[in-house]
Amino acid sequence: MLINADFSQMAVVKPNDYQWVKSPRGEVERVMLDRVGNETARATSLVRYAPQTMFPEHEHPLGEEILVLSGTFTENGHQHYPAGWYLRNPDGSKHTPSSEDGTLIFVKLMQMSKDHTETIRINTHASENWQTIGQRLICPLYVSHNEHTYLEKLKPHQNFDEHSLKGIELLVIQGELIMNGETFLAGSWVRLPIQSSHHFYASAAGATLYVKTGHLSSAQNFVEQQS
Repeated sequence: MLINADFSQMAVVKPNDYQWVKSPRGEVERVMLDRVGNETARATSLVRYAPQTMFPEHEHPLGEEILVLSGTFTENGHQHYPAGWYLRNPDGSKHTPSSEDGTLIFVKLMQMSKDHTETIRINTHASENWQTIGQRLICPLYVSHNEHTYLEKLKPHQNFDEHSLKGIELLVIQGELIMNGETFLAGSWVRLPIQSSHHFYASAAGATLYVKTGHLSSAQNFVEQQS
């Protein structure tokens, strides 16, 4: 299965574009944002758990990254992560995910290298995890030689200044983002290719963004290896 799998092209999925697809055994519903592969896939998705849903224990080759967008996500029956928590599970990790009250999570699968060995848990709602860098308000999530992942809060009408020479991926968590007169509401996902240019800025509502840069070269290499 190939969905938005040409990483040399811009890709956009807005809330009006969402197509919810049940997992094979029906435990969860997914919006597939990009995907290379079938059930074992390099994938970026929104995943929705109904209340009192449990997903069987499974392993994550090349890791799993999660941002909890709403509700509470639970691992292994006792580790509870409300909205705002960021989780990073490395290559070969296992867990049994569930949700008692329901949850919506942003998930990236098989997008780490084997040398990314850290298990990370960050509460992005905690003020101590945010930094002011110049005019920018940033919550760092992960940095390596081929990836920079963070959240950013934009004030009303503030420019988004990240350069996209190595590609960039955005999820609008709150507020609205504007580019070339086009509005990206909360829930919009945007991927810009390597060497592209952009001019994003927040609307009068401001914006909170999930941002990942530097990772699209390895994504394109993955596609080429599968072909």
